[in-house]
Amino acid sequence: MAKFILNDDEAEVADGDKILDTIEELGVPIGCTNGVCGTCEIEVLEGMDNLSPPTEEELDLGMEGNRRLGCQCTIKGGSVKATF
Repeated sequence: MAKFILNDDEAEVADGDKILDTIEELGVPIGCTNGVCGTCEIEVLEGMDNLSPPTEEELDLGMEGNRRLGCQCTIKGGSVKATF
Protein backbone atom coordinates (compact mmCIF):
# COMPACT_ATOMS: atom_id res chain seq x y z
CA MET A 1 0.00 0.00 0.00
CA ALA A 2 1.13 3.50 -0.84
CA LYS A 3 0.51 6.61 1.23
CA PHE A 4 -0.96 9.77 -0.25
CA ILE A 5 -0.89 12.95 1.83
CA LEU A 6 -2.88 15.97 0.70
CA ASN A 7 -2.45 19.06 2.84
CA ASP A 8 -2.91 17.56 6.34
CA ASP A 9 -5.03 14.56 5.32
CA GLU A 10 -3.56 11.12 4.71
CA ALA A 11 -4.97 8.11 2.88
CA GLU A 12 -3.76 4.70 1.76
CA VAL A 13 -3.86 3.84 -1.92
CA ALA A 14 -3.14 0.43 -3.42
CA ASP A 15 0.10 0.33 -5.39
CA GLY A 16 -0.66 0.85 -9.07
CA ASP A 17 -4.04 2.54 -8.50
CA LYS A 18 -5.08 5.94 -9.82
CA ILE A 19 -5.32 8.53 -7.05
CA LEU A 20 -8.56 9.90 -8.50
CA ASP A 21 -10.98 8.52 -5.89
CA THR A 22 -8.58 9.30 -3.05
CA ILE A 23 -8.07 12.95 -3.93
CA GLU A 24 -11.79 13.41 -4.41
CA GLU A 25 -12.41 11.99 -0.93
CA LEU A 26 -9.77 14.40 0.40
CA GLY A 27 -11.55 17.42 -1.10
CA VAL A 28 -10.04 18.01 -4.54
CA PRO A 29 -12.82 18.87 -6.99
CA ILE A 30 -13.05 16.53 -9.96
CA GLY A 31 -14.60 17.91 -13.13
CA CYS A 32 -14.25 15.52 -16.02
CA THR A 33 -11.79 12.71 -15.08
CA ASN A 34 -10.44 12.84 -18.65
CA GLY A 35 -7.61 15.31 -18.13
CA VAL A 36 -9.13 18.16 -20.12
CA CYS A 37 -10.64 20.55 -17.55
CA GLY A 38 -7.72 20.99 -15.12
CA THR A 39 -9.84 21.34 -11.97
CA CYS A 40 -7.95 18.57 -10.18
CA GLU A 41 -4.51 20.13 -10.55
CA ILE A 42 -2.27 19.36 -7.58
CA GLU A 43 1.23 20.44 -6.62
CA VAL A 44 3.43 17.49 -5.66
CA LEU A 45 5.67 18.45 -2.74
CA GLU A 46 7.37 15.08 -2.21
CA GLY A 47 7.43 11.74 -3.98
CA MET A 48 7.05 12.77 -7.62
CA ASP A 49 9.09 9.70 -8.58
CA ASN A 50 6.38 7.55 -6.95
CA LEU A 51 3.81 8.69 -9.54
CA SER A 52 3.34 7.53 -13.10
CA PRO A 53 4.90 9.70 -15.81
CA PRO A 54 2.77 12.63 -17.03
CA THR A 55 0.10 11.65 -19.52
CA GLU A 56 -0.43 13.24 -22.92
CA GLU A 57 -3.45 15.03 -21.46
CA GLU A 58 -1.31 16.59 -18.72
CA LEU A 59 1.32 17.69 -21.19
CA ASP A 60 -1.35 19.17 -23.46
CA LEU A 61 -2.58 21.29 -20.51
CA GLY A 62 0.96 22.49 -19.81
CA MET A 63 1.56 20.58 -16.58
CA GLU A 64 5.27 20.85 -15.85
CA GLY A 65 7.57 20.72 -12.89
CA ASN A 66 5.71 19.54 -9.83
CA ARG A 67 2.19 20.17 -11.18
CA ARG A 68 0.00 17.15 -12.01
CA LEU A 69 -3.62 16.35 -12.72
CA GLY A 70 -4.96 14.14 -9.97
CA CYS A 71 -7.33 12.37 -12.34
CA GLN A 72 -4.40 11.18 -14.45
CA CYS A 73 -1.87 10.05 -11.80
CA THR A 74 -1.22 6.48 -10.78
CA ILE A 75 0.74 5.92 -7.59
CA LYS A 76 3.45 3.30 -8.05
CA GLY A 77 4.12 2.84 -4.32
CA GLY A 78 5.84 4.60 -1.47
CA SER A 79 4.59 7.98 -0.35
CA VAL A 80 3.40 11.11 -2.14
CA LYS A 81 2.77 14.46 -0.46
CA ALA A 82 0.80 17.10 -2.34
CA THR A 83 -1.20 20.25 -1.93
CA PHE A 84 -4.24 21.58 -3.74
